[in-house]
Amino acid sequence: MPLNPKIEQVLDMIARAKRPKLHEMTAQAARASYEKSAPILEIASAPMFAVEDLRVPTRDGATIRARLYQAVEPGWAEPAPALIYYHGGGFTVGSIDTHDALCRMLARDGKCTVLSVDYRLAPEHKFPTAVDDAFDALVWLHAHAAEFGIDAKRLAVGGDSAGGTLATVCAVLARDAGIALSLQLLIYPGTAGYQQTDSHSRLADGFLLSGETIQWFFDQYVRDTNDRDDWRFAPLDGKRGAPDFSGLAPAWIATAEYDPLSDEGDAYAQKLRDHGNEVTLRRYPGMIHEFFKMGGFVPDVAHAHAEAAAALRTAFGEQ
Repeated sequence: MPLNPKIEQVLDMIARAKRPKLHEMTAQAARASYEKSAPILEIASAPMFAVEDLRVPTRDGATIRARLYQAVEPGWAEPAPALIYYHGGGFTVGSIDTHDALCRMLARDGKCTVLSVDYRLAPEHKFPTAVDDAFDALVWLHAHAAEFGIDAKRLAVGGDSAGGTLATVCAVLARDAGIALSLQLLIYPGTAGYQQTDSHSRLADGFLLSGETIQWFFDQYVRDTNDRDDWRFAPLDGKRGAPDFSGLAPAWIATAEYDPLSDEGDAYAQKLRDHGNEVTLRRYPGMIHEFFKMGGFVPDVAHAHAEAAAALRTAFGEQ
């Protein structure tokens, strides 16, 4: 299909603005730019019963920020399910603030509590810090679920782009740790260590996420080229330390037709199926990377939001 007309307008607006691209900035400047631009196309922030900023301990003695969203008053007699969410941004930009509206929507429409995790970013914190932070937050919430009116037996992991990478890895680590998950919600996840697919070749420029930006993100995050072969960086094709991928939580995977990452998202869905896992794959026609955060300007994004929220409700047994 052709590009969605509203997506075409977005790309045209970006081109006419002539702002520096992320890979042309320092990491710090890129973060500031992304923080400023992220809310522009977002949906309105859904009201919550409560939003609480927390500090979550990590294995190296640090603490990281996290934000807990409760759409309704906790029912202590009937604890709520929860989604642990990891924001996108190439492990280099993004925060719980840039993904606030998206997490509010998932909490409201998914009928669950959401814990949004502010894992530490590169280049100050190289691989595998983001992975460790992501899993530490999951383990922490599992242990402290009752304190927040959460059902520890109904947890899901989710994320977009680099956050989707972290969610895929955490799904494997959770299985190995004996933490049963209800769902892995993967929104255009990055899963490959090398950009060799057809979609990377065809869509390397002109569709928001460029090949140059992807390489720049990777250069910020990895310690050396060996990290690209680590399964925690590349769950699709990473061989170093690669575990068995069977027995994982069901996956709901969204890809976008005009996203360089689309083919690796499809391939990861097939890998999960090949290992006996339940997978729902949705490729959204006419869409680009980051489209989940454009619902305030692109009306058709509402359909993708509704399907993601429905996947959460179904996984959690909510109606």
